[in-house]
Amino acid sequence: MTLAFRNVRTESEGSVKDLVGRMNALCDRHPFQTSWFLKDLTTGAAADRLGSVPVPSASTRKISIMMAALKAVHDGKLALDQKVTIDARYQDNDSGTFQHLTPGFAITFRDVLVMMIIVSDNTSTGTAVDLVGLGEIQRYCESLGMTGTTHRFGIPPRLGPEHTLEQVTTTTPNDQGMLLELVLRGTTDPSVAARLGATPELCKLGLDILSWQKLKARLPSQLPLGTKVAHKTGTGSRGYMDAGIVFRAERPLFILTAYTEHVPVELPDGTPGFTAANQLIGRLSRMAWDAIR
Repeated sequence: MTLAFRNVRTESEGSVKDLVGRMNALCDRHPFQTSWFLKDLTTGAAADRLGSVPVPSASTRKISIMMAALKAVHDGKLALDQKVTIDARYQDNDSGTFQHLTPGFAITFRDVLVMMIIVSDNTSTGTAVDLVGLGEIQRYCESLGMTGTTHRFGIPPRLGPEHTLEQVTTTTPNDQGMLLELVLRGTTDPSVAARLGATPELCKLGLDILSWQKLKARLPSQLPLGTKVAHKTGTGSRGYMDAGIVFRAERPLFILTAYTEHVPVELPDGTPGFTAANQLIGRLSRMAWDAIR
């Protein structure tokens, strides 16, 4: 575990240290690995638990796919309003809704990105990855300094929990936290947007899409009803994750990216593993919500 505090008052640093201690104590009580990155956007204080250790990304990888796609739009290689035909070859997957629809229908590229994020639609993801290019997405992440992130496919293979990290797309809590902060800052700072290969307007679209997320069983689950959370969930064969920006009203409050690994099917007390992981991530988010003002 590492801690990093930058340009914050002593009392703020102490408050975050106390929060970090309680978050770690909660994680330590669970029989599976939990890693996370946290940034207090009111003070700039940041901390992580195993934040630089690569883990399966599951669908949190789609944040960087979306931003690489928006760079392609900015570069004139793709257009948000271009029509994209949904091909049957992308429908052999088990995530989202388009897998169940009759192939051959067309939607805009903008809507491909929306569906990829808000219901984690893998038909849309495979389509987007092929349009942008897997290599381009990897180079994009590397250009941003996401050193722990490796994209390996468009539509993920069906693997059991015994898979290796080299068989799946991997990332780190720190990488996802950095990317989310860049997207947020890019909505108001043209120089940050340019670093992302975008404009403030495209960063705003990316943030809006993340805030339209329909899968809310993790980061938002224990927050007040209606709390704005711009986030992307992930579900893998051996863990559950969520990465997002939590707002208080319209003010960005904190960034939290949380990843569980080697989650058993059932805990010793009979609780399903996915339930325990969801509740843990929700509780971490609530702890930050209560501590950060």
